[in-house]
Amino acid sequence: MQTITFIGNGNMARSIAEGLKGKYNIEVVGRSMEKLEGFEKALGKSCNKHLIDEFDMTDKTVILCVKPGNLDTVSKQLKGKAKLLISVLAGVPVEKLKKKLKAKAVVRAMPNLAASVGASMTTLTGDSDHREEAEVLMRGAGSVLWLESEKELDIATALAGSGPAYLALIAEALADGAVQQGLKRDDAMAVMRGLFAGFGKLVQTEHPALLKESVMSPGGTTAAGIATLEKESVRAACMETIAAAYQKALELSK
Repeated sequence: MQTITFIGNGNMARSIAEGLKGKYNIEVVGRSMEKLEGFEKALGKSCNKHLIDEFDMTDKTVILCVKPGNLDTVSKQLKGKAKLLISVLAGVPVEKLKKKLKAKAVVRAMPNLAASVGASMTTLTGDSDHREEAEVLMRGAGSVLWLESEKELDIATALAGSGPAYLALIAEALADGAVQQGLKRDDAMAVMRGLFAGFGKLVQTEHPALLKESVMSPGGTTAAGIATLEKESVRAACMETIAAAYQKALELSK
């Protein structure tokens, strides 16, 4: 079984490792053995654990999962030349990664937290000669889409990478609204979860606009709710949210 090395042991690394642990051996590298042991315990699978200043990544397939701001520090500690480096650092371009780290090939990837249940929407770009290898690897954590430019990846980061947080906020707000009107909290949460589970399947094969129209009958409850969403500029706010996240990705690339 192939070994995949994670540099970093935070939430994203753990989420991806959760999706891959049944298909690959997991190796994790970090600055604290205590945190590495916590990573292993949360993953529920034995891992090869290494402190970063003792680790050599020569000929390894590495998934870089540190914070973008820590790249300079981490790059000075890593030794060797990786076989393939897959970076999930938001906004950090391939050119910068190649300057900071030694690797035969570099691919940028943007998965999301759904990787932990094998349902991430992961976008990829970088050295196209290693496209197939990167896609096969990241497909272990869900769906993948190769994009032709880093600009497209940064836009997709704003949508799919950050998207679970946006949807979590909406889910929480909808459940709160039901509680406000008198539904019990546990029941509101159950209804909200069922809503998202069902909608996730529907939107795979139907355009969102058609789904909206199929539910919104004239003068009905849905029409009243949609009118309020439009009045409160929810559509514009969602579009501005993507723009803001994309601009942040551009800032991180500098």
